Amino acid sequence: MSTPRNAGLALHTHETGQMRSAATGRHGVLNLEFARRDGRSALTHLHRQAPLLAQQALYWDEHLPDMPCVFMITTSGCVLQGDRLDISISVGPNAMAHVTTQAATKIHQMDADGAEQVVQLHLADQAYLEFLPGLVIPHRHSRFTTSTIASVAQSATLLSAELLAPGRKHHGKGELFEYDVYSSALDVIRPDGTMLCTDKFVNEPWRHPVRQVGAMGEFDVLATVTLVAAPQLAESVLEHVDAAIDTSTGCMAGASRLPNEAGLVYKVLGSETEPVTAKVREIWRLVRQEALGAPIPAPRQWAWP
Repeated sequence: MSTPRNAGLALHTHETGQMRSAATGRHGVLNLEFARRDGRSALTHLHRQAPLLAQQALYWDEHLPDMPCVFMITTSGCVLQGDRLDISISVGPNAMAHVTTQAATKIHQMDADGAEQVVQLHLADQAYLEFLPGLVIPHRHSRFTTSTIASVAQSATLLSAELLAPGRKHHGKGELFEYDVYSSALDVIRPDGTMLCTDKFVNEPWRHPVRQVGAMGEFDVLATVTLVAAPQLAESVLEHVDAAIDTSTGCMAGASRLPNEAGLVYKVLGSETEPVTAKVREIWRLVRQEALGAPIPAPRQWAWP
């Protein structure tokens, strides 16, 4: 699988002075396949290519002891210029999985080219996937595009989240929206290729100031949580979600329906990471309770979620 060139990096196409873009060590590949085996879900196939890595599935969620949990790892410790990352996750019929990252994803400073990521999610009938990567921290002058295509069966449930920091807010004198490009897109389709919806945003703070009304305004951290689910499940979650403005934590959040009865999208804006993370955990708790009748694990001090 090769990563197509993303138009979001059209202004940054000059080659790096180090190892060429997408070379061995720059083209990361991670393929995960989950299936129902012997009464529980299992990681049945794992293919990895540096700088992407995953180890064996763990069953650390005491509330769902049959759910395999996998940490995605970058061997370089961050995303570097010239990186091309391909991630594919498949969940078979009646299987479930939880996929997250080992820590925050740091997009390193760049002086040539950019970094690109393509994620493909495949959920079969009655499959359930929690795809909850950690916080993304784009450093000064970084350039990153990520595109996700989620193929979700009508009876399956996908909960995905993206948490974006403004940069290294508390590093030195602070880096707030000093990255060059951050582009993120999500396409939701049915297994037969029918398009349900698309959600995309592109931030170029040097070109379009993000502090204006209608963009980030006074906020720094953005979270987008997408629930792709059957209409009955989506509506039961929406009944418990209210638009909220919390002045004590500098956070606001709200949900809306996706087109074509695809599910819900839940957006959170905040001044700091912690209250935004708390809101994401809140919607995660609601979805898990409504979908599986189980609570989420307690917060872990060393990692998200």
